[in-house]
Amino acid sequence: MARVTTSFLNQYPQMDIDQLQKPIVFVVDMINGFVKEGALHDQKIMDIVPAIQSLLEKEVGRNVFVADAHPVQTREFQSYPQHCVIGSFESEVVEELQPYVHELFHKNSTNTFFSPNFQEFVKERLDWYQDIIITGCCSDICILQFALSLQAYFNEHNMVNHRVIVPLSCIDTYHIDTIHDSVEWNMFSIRNMAANGVVVVSKLCGGN
Repeated sequence: MARVTTSFLNQYPQMDIDQLQKPIVFVVDMINGFVKEGALHDQKIMDIVPAIQSLLEKEVGRNVFVADAHPVQTREFQSYPQHCVIGSFESEVVEELQPYVHELFHKNSTNTFFSPNFQEFVKERLDWYQDIIITGCCSDICILQFALSLQAYFNEHNMVNHRVIVPLSCIDTYHIDTIHDSVEWNMFSIRNMAANGVVVVSKLCGGN
């Protein structure tokens, strides 16, 4: 569950899986370099793994995992420490979620929307789905950017039957004392997504 206050979490209802329409689940950056080791990891993010597992086990639809995979020399390392280099252990999906991978996209930025794999998906397969469920980390960076970009794309093309859905049980961000407070940044990003039309729910329940 995203690290937020109880009163904040109570603002967001649960959603029954039966309410989903042609869903697909994206699992963003649940990889070793953000969860288990490396300059940008936070082991507390492992706490959302059971919720993601539970959602994927309900087989609500196809799932796509997304993983950072950076060249050794990449522009993003001007902003962040080196992390998740192509072919490294850091760039691999955490072992606990590997059995659930249907498909794997790679990205070289914080925003899945601009991944060549995702751009191909938009052109060739996006019309197969209506509800795009986004899970993973980090709430205020990769999740926020992906959700808002996708929401803006739907607005631009007047795709009124499509929804971006973010279950709070399946997202989180990292915590560094005095630098990056996980509760503060989670609440900021969740409010931002909801204000821009993203369907934010506390969890997806029901199903198998």
